[in-house]
Amino acid sequence: MSVKEKDQCYIANTYGRFPVEIVSGKGSLVYDENGKEYIDMGSGIAVNIFGMCDEEWVGAVTKQLTTCQHTSNLYYSEPCVNLAELLCEKTGMKKVFFGNSGAEANEGAIKTARKYAFQKKGKDYYKILTLNNSFHGRTITTLAATGQDTFHNDFLPLTEGFVYTDANDVEMLKKVVSENKLAAIMFETVQGEGGVVPLTQEFVSAIKEICEKEDILMIVDEVQTGNGRTGKLYGYMNYGVTPDIVTTAKGLGGGLPIGAVMFGEKTKDVLTAGTHGSTFGGNPVACAGAVNIISRLTCEFLAEVKRKSQYIIDELNNAEGVKSVTGLGLMLGIETEKDAGEVIAICRENGVLPIKAKNKVRLLPPLNITDEELKKAIEVIKMAVKG
Repeated sequence: MSVKEKDQCYIANTYGRFPVEIVSGKGSLVYDENGKEYIDMGSGIAVNIFGMCDEEWVGAVTKQLTTCQHTSNLYYSEPCVNLAELLCEKTGMKKVFFGNSGAEANEGAIKTARKYAFQKKGKDYYKILTLNNSFHGRTITTLAATGQDTFHNDFLPLTEGFVYTDANDVEMLKKVVSENKLAAIMFETVQGEGGVVPLTQEFVSAIKEICEKEDILMIVDEVQTGNGRTGKLYGYMNYGVTPDIVTTAKGLGGGLPIGAVMFGEKTKDVLTAGTHGSTFGGNPVACAGAVNIISRLTCEFLAEVKRKSQYIIDELNNAEGVKSVTGLGLMLGIETEKDAGEVIAICRENGVLPIKAKNKVRLLPPLNITDEELKKAIEVIKMAVKG
């Protein structure tokens, strides 16, 4: 049996895989089972932010792997502490909890918000306001937080206590806030799975004002937007706000599973001994890799992310077959006249691997993709979107 046949036989049928087996890669280039080369414009859904087999990252991970691969949180661990210190220094947040994924990080944020509100306002203040078209994970609770009915239908009843409002509608936001006893407002600065739709400055500023006035926690889900993806270290930094809780994962580990919940001044001491935990959270190997990743996301590097983003936008904005380009940094969505699936298939045949978000072609390339590779990929995409 081939790998594809074994996959269909033994792995749960939860993924609509593309007909490609990735066997190796280096940087922004990956290779299939036949040796065909592709330019990776998805980077494992915003995970491999320094591409495949980055030598510095591999070195950091290998060194830790041959020293101590796991301790559990019953003991202290230097890579875990170093990563937490680095994140706090770069964000101004105060403390960090480590888990293994974005959904776990969002669960931790929701737990923290409910505990904070219970202690400050009482048991009636437990609802979390999220946005229609959002995506926060696939656990029962983070599905409930996700503002898309299509993800809810087969799993009812979901965790109660979530209400929704439209993104970028300030008046509706104010109305929903006034009608509910809220613990927190939770949002992505760019709705990735929802079609790569950025929030407006006006809307984010309105959330900040409401949260400060009403003592409602502001939670920013940076699972996909974080770790340099938008051209800032974290997406909220594009908007001049300081959240009470920030969640992140994906690119943080550079290819290893890790999630983090970062707490601000209000929330830094909400979780106490025994109120939350994770067996693998803060794993030394994953943290060593993440320290390497975060330490390299300098202002100079992030300026290059913005430059590459502008190149893509300029090339595609007026290209034949392109209706619009949305997003921030190297997190972009292309609305095409052709069906997005057809465009992606043509790109794949021609050695470029974009992915999809709703009706859009989504681009999430490694942040260090070379100008030559980027130019070649964009030329293929422009060819694929033509009528």
